[in-house]
Amino acid sequence: MIRVTGLVKHLIIINVIMFVATLTIGNGMFYNLFAMHFPENEAFKPWQILTHMFMHGGADMNNFSIMHILFNMFALWMFGTPVEQNLGSKRFMFIYISAGLGAVALQVGYYYFKYLPMEAQALNLGATHEQIIEVFKDGKVFTAIGQEFNEIYYASMVGASGCIMGILVAFGMMNPNAELMLIFLPIPIKAKYFIPGIILLDLISGVTGSSFFSPSNTAYFAHVGGALTGFIIMWYWKKTQFNRNRWD
Repeated sequence: MIRVTGLVKHLIIINVIMFVATLTIGNGMFYNLFAMHFPENEAFKPWQILTHMFMHGGADMNNFSIMHILFNMFALWMFGTPVEQNLGSKRFMFIYISAGLGAVALQVGYYYFKYLPMEAQALNLGATHEQIIEVFKDGKVFTAIGQEFNEIYYASMVGASGCIMGILVAFGMMNPNAELMLIFLPIPIKAKYFIPGIILLDLISGVTGSSFFSPSNTAYFAHVGGALTGFIIMWYWKKTQFNRNRWD
């Protein structure tokens, strides 16, 4: 068994505490306060950019909510421990938080990519931004796009998946020949092939809206954003031969 490292252990504890709080506090109030909401939604608060990384599940908890945190915490323990051991706690935390920020940036950017043309269509008809928000919230205009707008407007993000994707990429770049397996496909595949394959599936799922292994409400571009951020950081550190002692 891999002995859990200090920072990984504390991150797991924080995630579990936040999960229990989501279950028990305020009938969804805790979720609405700390989950990441679409920035145009009045429920959005700046701190959600960070706090959503430690949230799992929602007001309507189900089996997926439980599996979501269990799978993420298992992955954090499995891959985060060797990454923290190799990089040290400070650089590990830098990648972890940066990957989470990269995840939310790409996912929200994708939402805006879909939202802005719809807003422009309404503005061309003489509506104001405030009127667009009020009318679109109820889906009462432009029925062809009203439903899609509502899905974006009320979208929320929770989970450590983006952070963990960055850590997974870091693990793969340090251990390219390590053999990994999917639970439902027990065939060992080297990390240098396995991890890019997972990222590619997320990208395809995000573009097509089709789900291969995850629920349809998965924020696929968040996964890709976290992985891309982790890759850029590790590539830069490797290229510049960054001195670990400066972070210890």
